[in-house]
Amino acid sequence: MGKISDALEKHEKEKVIPFEELREDKPARLEPEDAEVKLARKIGARYKFSDSLVMISAPDSSDAENFKILRGQILFPREGEVPHCILVTSAFPGEGKTFVASNFAATLALSVDEYVLLIDADMRRAQVHRMFGFDNVRGLHDYLIGEKDLDELVVKTGIEKLSILPAGRTPRNPSELLSSNMMARFLEEARETQKDRFIIIDAPPSHITAEAKFLSKYVDGIIFVVMANKTPRKDIAKAIENLGRDKVLGVVFNGYNQARKGYYKYYEQYYHQK
Repeated sequence: MGKISDALEKHEKEKVIPFEELREDKPARLEPEDAEVKLARKIGARYKFSDSLVMISAPDSSDAENFKILRGQILFPREGEVPHCILVTSAFPGEGKTFVASNFAATLALSVDEYVLLIDADMRRAQVHRMFGFDNVRGLHDYLIGEKDLDELVVKTGIEKLSILPAGRTPRNPSELLSSNMMARFLEEARETQKDRFIIIDAPPSHITAEAKFLSKYVDGIIFVVMANKTPRKDIAKAIENLGRDKVLGVVFNGYNQARKGYYKYYEQYYHQK
């Protein structure tokens, strides 16, 4: 199997760290002249991404600005080192973890010199490929069962410094694959050999599966996503303790204005039969 370092050199990605809870009040919209907004509009005109990828579809929106605030808090921590391997999860389905992981990865790629790799580790209901306009393609599943080398699976997105590793086909045993020695070696090698990249992992909800807890052992930090007015405080606290409070970089409160109700529809039958 191809070395992770060799495979990712052909594509490029990564970077990360702690932050405070996002405020409910909305920041001012960016001016259209902003260089990052111009770049995002240029990319959006060439590639068909999901409207939920607001860093490209609405780069001057308050949502996009919130991700830039988050980026700043991660890249310039008050103390400690910047984490380069970050897991994004939530307690339950429907809280917007894929929305946060994808837009956070995009905002990093648009601003930093390092490359970013976004990994879809939610094999039961993979959605990262849809955020970037791809059909269901081969990915992490195929790598873990030894059918494909990594350099055959990492996909360039159209955002210059951002690549994705899709989840691939839905396996019968996602928990076994994501908790395997192969997955552990993959993450360990990625962290050791790709320190100049940011690796963002979209993980399954922690209250529904055991995978998030296993994956949390191999990352530098965790971004925990909470849907406003939905998840009880006790469940949030329990999930954070289960994952490891020392690993949680911070909490992103999502969905204050409920403007993206349509985005969450795909979560409604998260573990139902297709």
